[in-house]
Amino acid sequence: MKDYKDIAPIKVGDKAPLFTLKNQRGEKISLKNFLGKQNVLLIFYPGDNTPGCTKQLCAIRDDFSQFQSKDTVVFGINQADPDSHQKFIDNYQFPFDLLIDTDRQISAKYKAMKFMFGHPSILRSVVLINPEGKIIFLKRGLPENKEILAALNNH
Repeated sequence: MKDYKDIAPIKVGDKAPLFTLKNQRGEKISLKNFLGKQNVLLIFYPGDNTPGCTKQLCAIRDDFSQFQSKDTVVFGINQADPDSHQKFIDNYQFPFDLLIDTDRQISAKYKAMKFMFGHPSILRSVVLINPEGKIIFLKRGLPENKEILAALNNH
């Protein structure tokens, strides 16, 4: 894997890096398919069925209708395999797809990487991309949904 430190940082206002990843059903999801049409909310998270990640994605699930009303499609992203993603979806009835970033290359492009105990891990990150492909919200950690929705209201 390319050293994540060599990748240029991203910030609000930047053009979002393009990606194509498979979802839990093996379907290819490409950012370019949403450009000109919808907002895209990406939630990079370290692990399926872990306490912090479950809390974060369940909060998005609980407010999903608000994101839909703002014409926003939601994707969770980490390196887990399709079976793990499907179990996570089934356990918590997520109404959105989870994307598989096996080699963490897309996570690295979004600077959603860190090293824990000498091993690369996904850094919890929330990225909101408008239909023009620009990043309109970027926050590490667990931002509240109202912060994300406020960014949608302001654009």
